[in-house]
Amino acid sequence: MNITIIGTGYVGLVTGTCLADLGNHVFCLDVDERKIATLNAGGIPIYEPGLEDLVASNVDAGRLDFSTDIEASVAHGDVQFIAVGTPPDEDGSADMQYVLAAARNIGRYMTSFKVVVDKSTVPVGTADRVKAVIQEELDKRGRADLRFSVVSNPEFLKEGAAVEDFMRPDRIVIGCADDEDGREALASMRKLYAPFNRNHERTRVMDVRSAEFTKYAANAMLATRISFMNELANLADRVGADIEAVRQGIGSDPRIGYSFLYAGTGYGGSCFPKDIKALTRIAQEYGHSLRVLESVEAVNNDQKHALTNKVLAHFGADLKGRTFALWGLAFKPNTDDMREAPSRVVIDALVRAGARVVAHDPIAVEETRRVLALDFADAPELLNQISYCAPKDPMSALDGADALIIVTEWKAYRSPNLTRLKAMMKSPVIFDGRNLYEPAAMREAGIVYQGIGRNSR
Repeated sequence: MNITIIGTGYVGLVTGTCLADLGNHVFCLDVDERKIATLNAGGIPIYEPGLEDLVASNVDAGRLDFSTDIEASVAHGDVQFIAVGTPPDEDGSADMQYVLAAARNIGRYMTSFKVVVDKSTVPVGTADRVKAVIQEELDKRGRADLRFSVVSNPEFLKEGAAVEDFMRPDRIVIGCADDEDGREALASMRKLYAPFNRNHERTRVMDVRSAEFTKYAANAMLATRISFMNELANLADRVGADIEAVRQGIGSDPRIGYSFLYAGTGYGGSCFPKDIKALTRIAQEYGHSLRVLESVEAVNNDQKHALTNKVLAHFGADLKGRTFALWGLAFKPNTDDMREAPSRVVIDALVRAGARVVAHDPIAVEETRRVLALDFADAPELLNQISYCAPKDPMSALDGADALIIVTEWKAYRSPNLTRLKAMMKSPVIFDGRNLYEPAAMREAGIVYQGIGRNSR
């Protein structure tokens, strides 16, 4: 099939590349000329394991093209995926300008039946707005005879495992209209996703608004589990319980399960924070209050300060002359995404309290430099208190450090040489924001250890 992907960000590039790998001819459009130039030169604008090689192989096979030519993109694809960004607006709602601009371009240039797929995470009712914009452009052209149908097909990709998630989906949600055009669109979508349904049916067909709602509901549930466990972990520290033992105790209940029950420093990234805000805003627009999600967001914002609160309690409020090794910058492993990353909150608090930070991350250092320049725009001289280690040498951050702070659970941090670690540090103290280590093993090694909800009395 001929497929057009509008937007070559995280969702668009993964979706387009994976669909090309299934044998489709995919045209990826972006208005960012630098991004397209990077892709045509063999690079990719994001870090995602396995994606760069997959892009290269499909470009070489002639199944994947990148361009800024809007008219050509509309002409190419019988199915037009809108996969542009929907960043939070000032009031927390999703900014729809890029989605509607993409829809407007489709209406301006289409000459035959099009299936228009909302792949971006969008508020309930977006398909109606996209349909209205396309129809408006067709009316301007005097081409009201041209047919199209707008489909909702939300993505469920985890950063760091996006290619695997796309190629082995646990579900494919398709929302379509119950009319002649909608049924034709559904037939096209079933044909496109047929390779994923050979083992068993993964497609969930529903009305458009329910599909739009499903994406927000899924992320809201996962974020709720994270904030719930973080609240319990903070209480566990006070009452002398071990949150890891609690996790295993409740996770063994099949009604609960183990996923997304790890206590830590709060969630970040491009999806959960944005989607919780957007869903809360949608509720407000309909005169409804999502009190649970309002609390989920508040708990998460507070949790990003959990590590620095422990540091300040241990060392005092004045950190001048202190040096802290920090392992992990990206909001999660296997990505360089620094959006809403807890490490930014930790670094900001430490540096403004006078400390020096020596940071390590296998992938995200360059992106960290960029975002921290923005975070410290009011006091750029504070950036001089932050330095970075070579990607392959996390242990070098420990030299002379007053403490080690772990923010992201990269595999490289899971089994350090504790004897060397202790010898390199000025004082053997670890603040573990991801509970990577067993408290008993740390005590046996002579290391002062503070996890999240693991400080049993």
